[in-house]
Amino acid sequence: MLTIPAGRLRIFVATEPLDMRKQFDGLAGAVRNALGGEPLSGDLFLFFNRRRTMAKAIYWDGDGFCLWAKRLEKGCFKIPKVRRDGVVQVEMEMAELTLLLEGIDLAGATRRPRWSSPKAKVNHSSPCIPERYVRGRSNALAG
Repeated sequence: MLTIPAGRLRIFVATEPLDMRKQFDGLAGAVRNALGGEPLSGDLFLFFNRRRTMAKAIYWDGDGFCLWAKRLEKGCFKIPKVRRDGVVQVEMEMAELTLLLEGIDLAGATRRPRWSSPKAKVNHSSPCIPERYVRGRSNALAG
């Protein structure tokens, strides 16, 4: 079971496949080089192999890296589709990650209106991954 630290955790899913032979250092390097992120930030970074039958997640828990892996015996993970070229990762919430890892296809899911801070502009009408989560936009979430 994946135990996530308490508090607000940002989850980034890589949109490009990764060699699943990578371990701690290789995944930390992929976070820096392929995603442009900081592995020591405490954010969780999720990668899939080319066939989408294996997933690996890495995050820093304060005193070391945690590595989590899941290999499917049948079927494949349905990762979020990116609508624009050049986007290397998407951000999702813990509930979406849980559904993704349990085999639920998020493409048909719709987000119900929820309260949000007046500072945050939320697009509740888009299915699955709201536009505000797509990394690489000029108004993307700041670190």
